[in-house]
Amino acid sequence: MNEAVLIVDDSLTVRMDLADAFREAGFLALPCSNVAEARAALTQAAVSVFILDVLLPDGDGVDLLQEIRNSPAGASAVVVMLSSEAEVKDRVRGLQTGADEYVGKPYDTGYLVARVRELLQSRQRSEAGGTTILVIDDSVTFREALRTAFESAGHRVLTASSGEEGLRVAGAQRPDAIVVDGVLPGIDGPTVIRHIRLDAVLRDVPCLLLTASEDKGAELRALDAGADTFVRKEEDLDIILAKLSAVLRRTTARTPGDEATRSLLGPKKILAVDDSVTYLHALTDALNGEGYDVVLAHSGEEALELLAFQVVDCILLDLVMPGLGGHETCQRIKSAPVVREVPLIMLTALENREAMIQGLGAGADDYISKSSEFDVLKARVRAQIRRKQFEDEHRRIREELLRKELETAEARAANELTQTRAALVEELERKNKELEAFSYSVSHDLRAPLRSIDGFSKALLDQWADALDPKAKDYLGRVRASAQRMGELIDDLLELSRVGRAELRRGHTNLSEIARTVAAELRKRDPDRQIEIDIQDGLVADADRRLMHIVFENLLGNGWKFTVKAEQPRIEVGSSQSDDGTMYFVRDNGAGFDMAHAEKLFRPFQRLHSTADYPGTGVGLATVHRIVDRHGGRVSSEGVVGRGATFYFTLPPSRPGVRP
Repeated sequence: MNEAVLIVDDSLTVRMDLADAFREAGFLALPCSNVAEARAALTQAAVSVFILDVLLPDGDGVDLLQEIRNSPAGASAVVVMLSSEAEVKDRVRGLQTGADEYVGKPYDTGYLVARVRELLQSRQRSEAGGTTILVIDDSVTFREALRTAFESAGHRVLTASSGEEGLRVAGAQRPDAIVVDGVLPGIDGPTVIRHIRLDAVLRDVPCLLLTASEDKGAELRALDAGADTFVRKEEDLDIILAKLSAVLRRTTARTPGDEATRSLLGPKKILAVDDSVTYLHALTDALNGEGYDVVLAHSGEEALELLAFQVVDCILLDLVMPGLGGHETCQRIKSAPVVREVPLIMLTALENREAMIQGLGAGADDYISKSSEFDVLKARVRAQIRRKQFEDEHRRIREELLRKELETAEARAANELTQTRAALVEELERKNKELEAFSYSVSHDLRAPLRSIDGFSKALLDQWADALDPKAKDYLGRVRASAQRMGELIDDLLELSRVGRAELRRGHTNLSEIARTVAAELRKRDPDRQIEIDIQDGLVADADRRLMHIVFENLLGNGWKFTVKAEQPRIEVGSSQSDDGTMYFVRDNGAGFDMAHAEKLFRPFQRLHSTADYPGTGVGLATVHRIVDRHGGRVSSEGVVGRGATFYFTLPPSRPGVRP
């Protein structure tokens, strides 16, 4: 580990103690006695970790923290405030300013180093790729040889010289694999692995046990302890690296929820709340010896204020205090969503049963008398932290199972939706075939009788006109007109059906050219009409050219028909810009219509004018609506009776993967 630690404290004893502890842990320690020295040191080295005392001879540690956070290099650094000041407001001020941790004096160097490692690890995991390997071996030579081999393979390497130190590093850093020597000072390698397997967070970390022993039973004992594989030290480093790679390949990748559960072996912070300064100091001495960092609060009010900013692993709360008592403080803590899950142990000097029931009834997780031995208290703290870890792990597992169930349900729903869509498409294709068959029947089977009716009626009028009285001739004329109108209705219905089923072939289409072609066809069919038709140049769209021809046949045909009584008939084709993009229009100054009935215009067979004045079937605008809708556009209209009408439509660009 090459990170530099800047230690700023005016106490020479503290500076030297921390510098030795961090150097032993593999850091580059830079001790400074005041703010000026710290600023000078920052110009000489890149610092990853800052340990700042609050009270300094030439400045304030929190102000220096603010200065560090405002600098580009210090924005992502780990900053720990260190102070003998017991005031909660000072701790809150430091945490609000941007400190990652606040540790009170007297401190535990083991906790402080482990906490710094934990904070660094959380940053490095988000910034760096690759895997982290922890090497635990008391031989400096072999440890460094493994470091070189693993780093050359692209791994990040952490080291520890004893089993105890290795467990602390594992709890703080959460490595991806552990390589541990079988024989170590203090607890041995198999015992280290057993501790790892008992920790809910670390139990799945692969462990490789090394040994220099020639004993044939060594491998069996290693595997019994929970090791994933076993390697003798005399083997080539390439073999050790290959076995490490093998166990890493078998390891399941961490899920995001794993990072939220903290290891039992990592550093822990205890909040002690009591109005007795003497008891708090005794409690701090007892827990510091176990590697805990103890945060002190002298009242329920101070505890609640501190919990808004400080994360703790366990709360020790006195039942009887002036002001906000332990009972109400406990209730408030357990009703706050952020801290309600933190284990809370109620402390009291009262020995009666009612006091215990009152404390547990307020929401405390455990209850202990102040007269009990501190060893009992420490055991209860460990038990509550372990319980909380197991609950967090179970919650994570439940959430993971729920997530997988949701993913399975979503996949099943997507599959069912796909099958339903396929069935609907198949049904639609079948209905289209039936519609095609019906259209064929209409086209051939119904047209023949109509042709016969019209033909024989015409023959009677042509050949027997002299023998028929005027009323008979009128009847025959009506028969012929009805037959012809029925034929027109059939033609229009077939056209409406075809435009709804025809394949859409979109492309760059010149609408101005199509409109001019349709206008020329209208003039050719009725050469005696004198009508002005103004068509804007450059009207283009992403559309089906054949269907656009039908659109303009109907819209221009309507304009041609409904301007027959206008003194100076005029039709205009153009475009304008709207929120939906380009909007095309066909405008005339003909009969117009009442806007109260505008919604009927685009429905089949809906007419707003009499057939006698303006012949037609009422299907043309419905055909226009269906074509534009297939293009993903919209159709609208405006009209004033006797002053004309305007029909608007949009043709948005096609979207890939969308079926019309």
